[in-house]
Amino acid sequence: MKIRTGGPEDAADTLALLDAAVAWLAARGRTGQWGDRPWTSRPAAVERVHRYAGDHLLRAAEDADGRTVGVCVLAEEAPEYATAAGERELYVRLLVTDRGRAGSGIGAALVADAVEEARRRGIGLLRVDCYAGDDGKLVAQYERLGFTPTDAFEAVRPGGPWPGQILAIRV
Repeated sequence: MKIRTGGPEDAADTLALLDAAVAWLAARGRTGQWGDRPWTSRPAAVERVHRYAGDHLLRAAEDADGRTVGVCVLAEEAPEYATAAGERELYVRLLVTDRGRAGSGIGAALVADAVEEARRRGIGLLRVDCYAGDDGKLVAQYERLGFTPTDAFEAVRPGGPWPGQILAIRV
């Protein structure tokens, strides 16, 4: 696996990974995180991915055949719903991996890459937020990747409240 810097040209692959992740979650009855509709069927979601790919640092993991198997989007600005860090930070705005390759270390490699990017920039804090509903498995996965839970939050969404958790790694 190779991790490279991407950009707007990676939006289609990112959306394909997100659509596959939604299908994988929905097949398991886990629609609380991203719903049951493909990202590509929601214009605002498509626009957000294109904005992320153009405005932030997109890091793409590729397999030996050059296929994109994971994407991590990093920004020095936290999303508006996140509590203030009180210091300079690098924030994981999006992390998605190929669900067909679950357990192969793609997410761990992208998080390790994000930690190195924070170090390269002289930033001592890497944060991420995730869905904290259902059984908390996603929060536990981020903890296995080295993050520590900090602030819980509830986002207001059209379908109802969305329970979230911010997690951090000291770099």
